[in-house]
Amino acid sequence: MPTPGFHHLHLNSTDPERAIAFYTKQFPSTERSTCAGQPALKTGQVYVLFNKVSATPKSPMNGGPQTAIWHFGWHITDERADLARYQKSGEVKLLPLYTGEGDASVLVSSDTWPGAAGTLGRTKSQIAQAKATGVKPLGGEGFAYMEGPDDALIEYQGNLPRERFNHVHMYQEEPLCAQAWYVKHLNAKPREGTDTRSESDCKAMPGELGWPALEKRGMIRTPAGGVLFDDVALNWYTNPSHASGKVVPLAPTRGQLYDHVALSVTNLDAWIAKLQSEHVKFLGKPYKLGELRAVMIEGPSREAIELVEVRE
Repeated sequence: MPTPGFHHLHLNSTDPERAIAFYTKQFPSTERSTCAGQPALKTGQVYVLFNKVSATPKSPMNGGPQTAIWHFGWHITDERADLARYQKSGEVKLLPLYTGEGDASVLVSSDTWPGAAGTLGRTKSQIAQAKATGVKPLGGEGFAYMEGPDDALIEYQGNLPRERFNHVHMYQEEPLCAQAWYVKHLNAKPREGTDTRSESDCKAMPGELGWPALEKRGMIRTPAGGVLFDDVALNWYTNPSHASGKVVPLAPTRGQLYDHVALSVTNLDAWIAKLQSEHVKFLGKPYKLGELRAVMIEGPSREAIELVEVRE
């Protein structure tokens, strides 16, 4: 069974046209389109689809529960130029990254200490070591965040050869077990550099808090996992509530802001038979998606995954 392709990320929105206009303005490589009869943002060979809803969809940005989908993001070609454009426009709410020193924050990760031990951040002890040894920020490109329509969290990072939608960043209850699940059931390719383990040896304790982070308290970046579908990465860290000391299970994604991710397959019936034989949870029977056929399954942390039949 060939590995599925990345088809789309599906969002709930009170005003899909306004949302699409925002993305096409902030990310010039994108364009308004339609897919399966629904309004869509076309970004390279993939889509962001929008389902119109009457009330603002829930997300952690507006007090909603945390699901397995955290944010999504683009590679851009000149981060500092885009940052200046966003600041000048006054139309984009840029989000601070806290550095681990009280209220101190930066807008781009490369304006604070570089990551350590193969991660994108530093723990308290690693920050102290950076200070003691004179480690300086690298400047230039890094990762940064903005708030989008419907309280979406959007990452932008550069400087890359071309602007493109490149990832959906997620959380998982057991990151290494989730990676094994995607490899086994969806024939996914593990992300390079991740700790690949079997289902029988995949549980791992959450690591220490680190910075830069969107939360002042920091965030946990280990263990980490992820897979690739085409050139779009699904990356993930552990359930963030571990940072508070009171673990709250991740909520189902359906009906939330980030409703589901969708993968393209060429033979839906064969995939249904395979996944049923492996006792993967289905969220319903196959259905029509415009002129296409699709079915919805559930991932290891209650993320909805749509399989869309796209015949060659």
